[in-house]
Amino acid sequence: MSQQNTATKTIRFEIRRQDKPELESYWEKFEIEYRPNMNVISALMEIQRNPVNADGKETTPVSWEMSCLEEVCGACSMVINGRPRQSCTALVDQLQQPIKLEPMATFPIVRDLVVNRNVMFDSLQKVKAWVPIDGTYGLGEGPRMPERKRQWAYELSKCMTCGVCLEACPNVNDNTDFVGPAILSQVRLFNAHPTGAMNRDERLHTLMTDGGIAECGNSQNCVVACPKGIPLTTSIAALNRATSVQMFKDFFGSDHMVD
Repeated sequence: MSQQNTATKTIRFEIRRQDKPELESYWEKFEIEYRPNMNVISALMEIQRNPVNADGKETTPVSWEMSCLEEVCGACSMVINGRPRQSCTALVDQLQQPIKLEPMATFPIVRDLVVNRNVMFDSLQKVKAWVPIDGTYGLGEGPRMPERKRQWAYELSKCMTCGVCLEACPNVNDNTDFVGPAILSQVRLFNAHPTGAMNRDERLHTLMTDGGIAECGNSQNCVVACPKGIPLTTSIAALNRATSVQMFKDFFGSDHMVD
């Protein structure tokens, strides 16, 4: 925090707002009293309690999403000073002022900082990102995953569907159906599972269609932006190889090629 802001004990925000999806967005400035160790969420809660902008005019409370406040749920994703990230772990003391808050542009706007991330969940359904089991009766103990594989698979399982990697990816836009790095990584995760591997070929075939692995431009923005440090580019590289092998299997009709 700058010396001037510390002396005045205020925090300055500029928030991109939009009352309805069909309306134009606009910027609104706010100033709130400074407290040590504030994060962006706590600052937004202060604005919500007293919705008065920097000009002293009463306004509507700012809308945003949050849940766990522990960087686990992914709900509070937004663009902070030009960088997509989680607002619960964005500390005011570490941000340059005025702090600019914007909704993620990759997703349809709902209101203010709230966006609709249904496209991510639709993509997860498209690639069957789950382990299919029959839950109508006891199946006994499931197959064990080798420890070495379990360790890297656990890292992939940290994905919270926050949408930050899609926001950072230049290939996720209105001109493409690219599912995005998070969904690709989930395919690798569930294909690695002993039971999930039953649908391995089906998932790979989905990635070989429009919007799949071929749409990745290898910008590597995703792995830099991911708040959980998931090795997304490693997953993408592994899936490039897996889909290439699958293509040769389909062409030659062989089930004996090396994975």
